[in-house]
Amino acid sequence: MSPRSYFWSRRLKVTACGVALGLATSAVAVPASADPASTGLTPPAARARLLALAQDLVAAGAPGVIVRVDDGRGRPVEFTAQAGWARHDQRLDPGDEFRMGSNTKTMMAAVVLLLAAEGRLGLDDPADTWLPGKVPGGGAITLRMLLNHTSGLADYTEDPALVPSILGKETRRWTSLDLLAVGAAREPLFPPGTRWSYSNTNYAAVGAVLEKVTGESLAGLIRDRIARPLGLRHTYFAVDGTWQGRHATGYEPDPGHMPPGVPEEFRDVAGPRRAGHADVSGHDPGWGGAAGAVVSTARDWARFHSALMSGQLLPPAQLAEFRRTVPMDPANPVNGPGYGLGIETGDVPCGRVWAHSGGITGYSSLTITDSTGERTASVLVPALFLLEFEAAPELLRADEALKTAVACTMFGKPVPGK
Repeated sequence: MSPRSYFWSRRLKVTACGVALGLATSAVAVPASADPASTGLTPPAARARLLALAQDLVAAGAPGVIVRVDDGRGRPVEFTAQAGWARHDQRLDPGDEFRMGSNTKTMMAAVVLLLAAEGRLGLDDPADTWLPGKVPGGGAITLRMLLNHTSGLADYTEDPALVPSILGKETRRWTSLDLLAVGAAREPLFPPGTRWSYSNTNYAAVGAVLEKVTGESLAGLIRDRIARPLGLRHTYFAVDGTWQGRHATGYEPDPGHMPPGVPEEFRDVAGPRRAGHADVSGHDPGWGGAAGAVVSTARDWARFHSALMSGQLLPPAQLAEFRRTVPMDPANPVNGPGYGLGIETGDVPCGRVWAHSGGITGYSSLTITDSTGERTASVLVPALFLLEFEAAPELLRADEALKTAVACTMFGKPVPGK
């Protein structure tokens, strides 16, 4: 497992490649609401520490960051830090809409479990029951295996056919079946149920099943099954590149500033240029599909996590299934991280969290909660490639330091070694 393993960077990965990233940023801007001395039950010293670490992350190359932490005992801590050049486009706000990438999987799994509670499908239904002939080995692959990534299906995001969409150079509107077909055409990784391997193809199949079972669109299901019942006013499944409300501007380096180690096919990201970056906010996230096309906010996601983990959203039987995990690390199957149905769990320095990370061009996110949903936290960075290629040591160190501090603050504990 990598040094970042307890945060499980299992985003909509485009590739695994080492790069050297060294983009400079100018002054950091923090709104007055982030004043470390403001009221609330989180200790001022912890608030100040989070602020300093967020500033470190921006100084290391991130265009900005949104941080929200709720320790369950008072007013949540929420603030932004932002590079000076990015402020010319927009002043980042804690309530900005954000492309949530693979966090989408948690919501899709919740919709499946709601349908299971109604008897409309079963977690142990073979994929062939709903998608005959569409999933390789679909007679042996169950919906549960799709949800917990034990199907053995290869990841469609690793196929060259997706590159134009990832870069924002193609306007093709991918359907769930389209994305599933790309993944299905690749050689399976292992026999169903014998191992764990993260694959976005699993959730392309889940999306196709949801559409088949209900006759509804994924956008309609997220709206009617999740957003409206929970009062999530800024949460929706994106159907194109437009936004419904005020949103965070996402960036990637432009070709002249893209680090030399980035593969040639990923060096030229579409979008208006500014300060050595491409604004990718207008990209269509449809290539993420059921694996990654949801838009939300840090505040909405906290409410979703609270409803989910507390049992407000799911009946007890389905919540138990949601929490039933399989080992992610074969070298540590008992005490290592585990993957449930669209969510991961494992130990961080200050406690055990339930979490998911997400990434789609221009947007990287981590959301965490405790087992009760009383404590929640999010770290949202409006850039992906800077983190996803994992070869900028200063940036990665700053990213991990902030996430560790956020988790400890969520649990009301001091950061180890600080």
